[in-house]
Amino acid sequence: MNKAYRQQVELLLKTIIYNKNMTKNKSSYSPLNHKLAIILTLSFSLLFAVFKFIADSVFDVGNENPFEVSQSAANYFVVVRFATSIFTLYLLYECCFWIFRKGWKNRIKYPVAFIGTVTVALLVGFIFSKAILHFFQTAPESFHHRVVTSGLKKDAAMSIVVFLSTLFISIFFRHQRALLENQRLVAENTRNRYEALKNQLNPHFLFNTLNTLDGLMDLDIDKAHSYLQNLSSSFRYTIQNKEITILKDELNFVESYTYLMKIRYGDDLSIQYDVDEKYSDFHIMPITLQLLIENAIKHNIINDDEPLTIHIETTENDTIKVSNAIQPKINAELGEGIGLANLVERYKLLFDKEVVITQNGVFSVEIPLIEQINNASASLSDRIKYQHK
Repeated sequence: MNKAYRQQVELLLKTIIYNKNMTKNKSSYSPLNHKLAIILTLSFSLLFAVFKFIADSVFDVGNENPFEVSQSAANYFVVVRFATSIFTLYLLYECCFWIFRKGWKNRIKYPVAFIGTVTVALLVGFIFSKAILHFFQTAPESFHHRVVTSGLKKDAAMSIVVFLSTLFISIFFRHQRALLENQRLVAENTRNRYEALKNQLNPHFLFNTLNTLDGLMDLDIDKAHSYLQNLSSSFRYTIQNKEITILKDELNFVESYTYLMKIRYGDDLSIQYDVDEKYSDFHIMPITLQLLIENAIKHNIINDDEPLTIHIETTENDTIKVSNAIQPKINAELGEGIGLANLVERYKLLFDKEVVITQNGVFSVEIPLIEQINNASASLSDRIKYQHK
């Protein structure tokens, strides 16, 4: 089983590394940039030109002169209008992209982007039409009216195309980014379970556990039996497939784990609980509290002169806090698990909640307790199923 977990994690860690690069600075990876604006501008300009050519050919419009000016002037006008349309289209994309890159809420961003794009299109289109007509002062008045009216209609249509295409790209990118973050979350959770299992199965842990069990069997068979039951309970919880658990189950696992540690350290290690019963069915990520207790044991001195007391208590902020006085070892073991950084990141990704870490003589970590699994986190199982399809 250890080998199987290792192989799975090695594959998933590639996803983690890739996603870290993608999400390290989300703004710099936004697709709504200058390069895309240029590509879309040239693409739609070419598309519009092709459609106009086909329409002129099919409906024989090209044999007429709708401008009421000389053919050479009409050709010149078409070229100038095409050039100004390209510039206007690029300007509209830049304006719309700029609004969409803002961190506003969608109910504000979308109306502002639509109204702003249409306004800029009409304003720029009107200015360009007047500028073009400056070179056609001798043309009939009907020509001037036709140029302004058709130009405003065309620019309004372009603004709608710009807004809709930007909206589609933004939604598509957000969906893809969510998929990447979900993949990353799945990988982090799998890695978490693997690290916890690896820590339980490493030779040093097993050696100490079996030695302790062997000693207990000679001294107190009932205590040895209880020790073996807690060890079995710890293993069972560690290898479970749950991605989210309730606080009551997590605390039961912590009690089994700390029972094993207290057999080793005796009265030099104590765990004090102050947990409100109303939080029993609140949700928490598995192996969270055990990780914090393990870190406290690993990095602090524990002996008769300096016993270690770890406090586990719920707060009025709907969090559970694990804290202990800082009494660092001279040669503390280097951590090789997921660590606090990944714990913080997983809670941010899954629940959009902050893990609060403080140290001022006392090292404490506050873990958010989730009363109800909302749409942002309830679909985790569905995400995992999607990931493995």
